[in-house]
Formats: sequence, structure tokens, C-alpha cells
Amino acid sequence: MELGETIAAVGEAVDVIGVVAIVVGVLYAIVDAALRGLRRVGPVYTRFRRVLGRAILLGLELLVAADIIKTVAVTPTLESVAVLAIIVLIRTFLSWSLELEISGRWPWQKGASAETPAVVREAD
Repeated sequence: MELGETIAAVGEAVDVIGVVAIVVGVLYAIVDAALRGLRRVGPVYTRFRRVLGRAILLGLELLVAADIIKTVAVTPTLESVAVLAIIVLIRTFLSWSLELEISGRWPWQKGASAETPAVVREAD
């Protein structure tokens, strides 16, 4: 197996892992929300959105990594790099939007996140 074929296979594997991360995260979020709803434990909807958003974020980051591997390492043409740049911009915007939706702040802003305990937030 040549180096190019190996890199292409790694890119495809990371692509599959990204999709699996999203699917598993969606299934986990649904099961978690259903169980919490049945037991009436805590806020179901906000936790569901947070868990689902984190799964999508993880999947998007893996898909961006796969696109970079496949585009730059395997077929580095000007057209493929331009397409990659557009895809990365769109996915980065989606990631930032999801982060804002989940934590209430942009990724570059300092401050307490939604997962930070209240005791730690008061210390800041």
C-alpha cells in the first residue's frame, strides 16, 4: 500500500468516526432524555440540547479533520483546497454557533460555562 493510499484510508476512517460520533451522540442524548423524563430528574430539555450539541460539535471537528487529511494530503490541487476552505469555514461557523447555543458564550470568551459548578463560578 502506497503512502497516498494509506493517508486516504486514514481520512476515510476519520470521516466514519466523525459520523459515528454524531450518531452515537444523538442516540445517547435521546436515551438520556427519555430516562430523565421518565424519572423526572432535572431539566430534560436543556440537558438534551447540551448533550446533543456536544455530540454534533465532536462529529463536526472530526469531519473537518478528515476533510483536511483527504484534501491536502491526497489531492492538493488549488480547486480542492478552495473547496476545503469553504467547507472548513461553514463547519467552523456551525461549531461556533453550537458552542454559543450550548454555553451562552463564544469559544474565545472567558467565563463560566454551563457545565461549571456554581461554586467555581462564584470564585471567578
